Amino acid sequence: MGEGHGDTFEGVSTDRLKLELLEEIHMKDVVQLSTLEIRHKIAELEANLNTDLAGSEWKTRYETQLELNDQLEKQIVSLKEKMEKVRGNPSDRLSSIRVYEKMPVESLNLLLKQLEKEKRSLENQVKDYALKLEQESKVFHRTNSERRSYISEMSQVSGLTQVSKRQQMDPLPRMKESPVKTKFSMLDHVQRRPKKKSFAVSDWRLL
Repeated sequence: MGEGHGDTFEGVSTDRLKLELLEEIHMKDVVQLSTLEIRHKIAELEANLNTDLAGSEWKTRYETQLELNDQLEKQIVSLKEKMEKVRGNPSDRLSSIRVYEKMPVESLNLLLKQLEKEKRSLENQVKDYALKLEQESKVFHRTNSERRSYISEMSQVSGLTQVSKRQQMDPLPRMKESPVKTKFSMLDHVQRRPKKKSFAVSDWRLL
């Protein structure tokens, strides 16, 4: 803005200043929307947290996330207050412009510099929070996947243990019944054996 004039606004028209002010307000709206989206994603991650993941590491991560959420809440409230002051009467879209029409150019210059500084700060914070959110999301999904894998392995081991116990218990009744079954089976075997043919000796008579 104002190319060739450095950081001053000498020679810059009031319409140009109004346009740049509107652009700054629009950028603040964009930053606010990005902050709200990150807040929504954080809320979704918190809702998906499993109570089983209550270890010390996840407890620390959760407390850290709560602190970040609290900071976001404060920044959102502060940003809303500033936006309300800038916008003035919501029913009048040009109310913010009318406020600045009464300000001298020097004051507008200082205000724009301050707004640009705040905008850069908010953009950097949004980037930092987005990066942290992405990292936390990856760690959460990886840990949750490992937890499910461990639970599956434990279930398989438990099932194999139960099968092994049943196999160890099954031969006992068979051993108790085996002597009786053996006697009957031997008797049945003897009864089923084919009888040998006997040759009767005929009476021989002497002639």
